[in-house]
Amino acid sequence: MRDALGDNEGFSSVEGPSEIKSIADSPDIPTVEADDFARRFSMRPGSIMWFLGAGVSAAAGIPTAGDMIWEFKQKLFVSQRRASPEMVADLSAPGVRQHLQGHIDSTAGMPSADSANEYSALFEAVFPAEADRRTYLDAKMAGAKPSYGHMALATLMQANHTRLIWTTNFDPLVADSCAKVFDGTGALTTVALESPDLARQAISDGRWPIEVKLHGDFRSRQLKNTSDELRHQDKKLRDVLVDSCLRHGLIVGGYSGRDDSVMDALESALENSDAFPSGLFWLHRGEDVPYERVSRLLAKAQSKGIEAALVRIQSFDELMRDVLRLVANLDTKALDEFGKQRSRWTAAPFLSGKATWPVVRLNAIRASLAPTVCRRIVCDIGGYSEIRQAVQEAGVDILFARTRAGVLAFGSDLAVRKAFESHNIREFDLATIETKRLRYESAERGLLRDAVSRAISQQRGMMLIRKRGMDLLYPADHNAHEFSDLKGIVGNLAGQVARFPDLKWHEGIGIRLEWAADSLWILLEPTPVFTNIKPESKAAASDFGRERTFNRYNQKLDALIDFWSKFLIGNGDGVRAMQVSDGVDAVFQFSPRTGFSRRMSA
Repeated sequence: MRDALGDNEGFSSVEGPSEIKSIADSPDIPTVEADDFARRFSMRPGSIMWFLGAGVSAAAGIPTAGDMIWEFKQKLFVSQRRASPEMVADLSAPGVRQHLQGHIDSTAGMPSADSANEYSALFEAVFPAEADRRTYLDAKMAGAKPSYGHMALATLMQANHTRLIWTTNFDPLVADSCAKVFDGTGALTTVALESPDLARQAISDGRWPIEVKLHGDFRSRQLKNTSDELRHQDKKLRDVLVDSCLRHGLIVGGYSGRDDSVMDALESALENSDAFPSGLFWLHRGEDVPYERVSRLLAKAQSKGIEAALVRIQSFDELMRDVLRLVANLDTKALDEFGKQRSRWTAAPFLSGKATWPVVRLNAIRASLAPTVCRRIVCDIGGYSEIRQAVQEAGVDILFARTRAGVLAFGSDLAVRKAFESHNIREFDLATIETKRLRYESAERGLLRDAVSRAISQQRGMMLIRKRGMDLLYPADHNAHEFSDLKGIVGNLAGQVARFPDLKWHEGIGIRLEWAADSLWILLEPTPVFTNIKPESKAAASDFGRERTFNRYNQKLDALIDFWSKFLIGNGDGVRAMQVSDGVDAVFQFSPRTGFSRRMSA
């Protein structure tokens, strides 16, 4: 049996390397680190509101709107095509998503991907009756329990450090948390979409704490299908939000910014010079740039002299832990009790001999040795594209990443200097790769992924194709004796797809890095890898990939993971990315066994 430390992306098609835009490539986006934000928040009791989106509730087990959109597409495909549910069971697989989106695109009246009404239009297409939509949502929220972040918010509300929360979420998690912390249900004033006048009155009277739910059933319908009264109530409630933005600061968490009505309200607040007097902070995970409208909002706010920034976080729960450490005079009794009641997990002992208890095998190898330093160059060069061009023009072989601290690189010092010497090098030293930066999709983690993929490719006889989600590797010579055991598991290791002579497939793996249990892990995804893929052959590649992997159940998948893990580990001497002695190389060694887990009693 197998489980991944991250999302299972399934089989992959190859379109060639893609450039990843990061926050570091967009210097106009004001940013602060989580510890900086926590210090600022601790000094402003009661003066900053929260705006919570679905991402905050994800830790409690409630799917986001994005998750439900793909489930809606799946239900439409299975019912309208009379297809087997197993055919499109893995909604995280790129090929499955491509197949589902193709069906939606070919169906008249369906919304385009990422359109503003995609969620509501698909929801109504799947469940035309409002009662069915409510039943569906109730089922999604059934059994969900507050996360640490929700309990921390309630603790801040009890201390009057947080007074007002706005949310687009349906769930009762804020109310449930307050019931635990306040030891009763009467402390929190909850205002729904149907009573906008109550929101204004409660805020005016200071009936803290207050939670305002912006969406109700309104979000489960298309705007054109709602009543005039409901549209009027929605406008009135957003007017209250705008008015509140003129008297409080705002923290936005778990929200992408793709709802035009919400963004319109926040932008309209900026028309007043007194907006967000205690700051505007947008919580953001990873290094990718946020939605364009979010960037514009923060830039506009900053240009008006407002303290506005993107806050880079690992997770909402982690941020709330940072915040609570700095806020004085908190009654954490309920929060402490909550921690005791949560399931406790400890490291499973190593297996010895024949195991007598069941385990869950992970498709992951721990990096027992990974680079802790790299070269850092501070010079007059722009973002990723400009760096790549400089490296290509210099004709040198280095691995690089762009951060605000400078260019990070692996390679010979001579090659690195040659690449950037025309850009006024001001600093040329070493940079520590901090573990906290490896916990999310940072530039440092991307650099290590580039390095480990290259090292495996060069020292294990593999061809490498870089992709945004994961790097793909396949045997350079599928007839080499090292792959004879792989042939015994899956049969042929390469071939061409019928009807497309140029479309080649290869048995291979996708790899990516994840951080878990205070260690860096290399995740392995056995997968067909396609080369020479073209737009007209994408569907054929997806179909072939599904057919080839459809029957890879536990036993076969276990055998594949066993082969690839032993193949990559080799004799245990590790792999090197650059093979240099006059600069900084990236050396990796792997644990001699894949990860596994067993639930331990509390």
